[in-house]
Amino acid sequence: MTNQEIDKLLEQLNKEIEGIQPDDEKGQELLRELSEDIRELLERAESKQPATSMMDRIESSIDHFEVTHPELTAALSSLFSILSNAGI
Repeated sequence: MTNQEIDKLLEQLNKEIEGIQPDDEKGQELLRELSEDIRELLERAESKQPATSMMDRIESSIDHFEVTHPELTAALSSLFSILSNAGI
């Protein structure tokens, strides 16, 4: 997957995150941190290497939002797979 395709996926995911208002504090914190991670990745010109903490937050978010926000969970799972398959 090219950096351009990853950027498109990150932008779509960021839009999905912006449209969600979790009822719980943990969900709000996870989305806030993921949004910051996504902005950071989008700003990187060459390398789309996320920090290990981002990968951990993606996994936590998948677990947390699996039942309440299945579309977000699917997008996060897709991103996680892409980044993992890229050796990240």
